[in-house]
Amino acid sequence: MVTLEPLDVMRDRRQLVQFLTANAFPFHVHAGVTEEEVERAIFAGRFTGDGVETHWVVDVPGERTGLVIFQDLADETAMLDLRIAEGRRGQGLGRAALRSAADWLFTHHAHVTRFEGNTRADNAAMRRTFTVCGWVQEAHYRQAWPVAGGPAADSVAYSILRSDWRNGTVTPVPWDGR
Repeated sequence: MVTLEPLDVMRDRRQLVQFLTANAFPFHVHAGVTEEEVERAIFAGRFTGDGVETHWVVDVPGERTGLVIFQDLADETAMLDLRIAEGRRGQGLGRAALRSAADWLFTHHAHVTRFEGNTRADNAAMRRTFTVCGWVQEAHYRQAWPVAGGPAADSVAYSILRSDWRNGTVTPVPWDGR
C-alpha cells in the first residue's frame, strides 16, 4: 500500500535534495540534478506555491520512495510529475503512486476535471503504468522532448478524466480515421 504525505519544504529540505540528487531520472528533461539546482528550484517555488503541491510517495513501512508533484492546481486540468527512487522501480510502486495521486487530486480539488501526465515515447514502463491505471493516451508530439546532448525525443500525453476516475471507466479518444 502506498500513501501520499505532503512535503514540507522547510522540514524536508535536506531529504528532498538527497532524493533528487541521489537518483537518476533518465526520462525527465533533466535526468540528474545538483544540490545547487535543487536549491534554486525550491527557491523558485517548483515544489510548493501557487498551484503546486508536492507529496512524498510513502511505502510500507513508512519509507519515502518517491515524489508526486501536482502542478497547475488552479486550472481545470492539473499536471503530474511522478518520480520513483531508482532502487524501487519495477516493483509496482509507480502504479500504486499514480492511483493514489489521482485519488488525492480528485478528492481534494473539486474543480479539477482532468489530470494529465507526459512522458517520453520511449519510456515503456511509464506508458504501461498510465494505461494499466486507466489513463488514455491523447497525444503524440514528435521531437518535442529535449534530450541533453542528443536529438529531441518524441513525447506522449496521457490523462484521466474525473468522470472516468469516479466511475471506474476508460473513455477512449475519438478518432475519425482521416
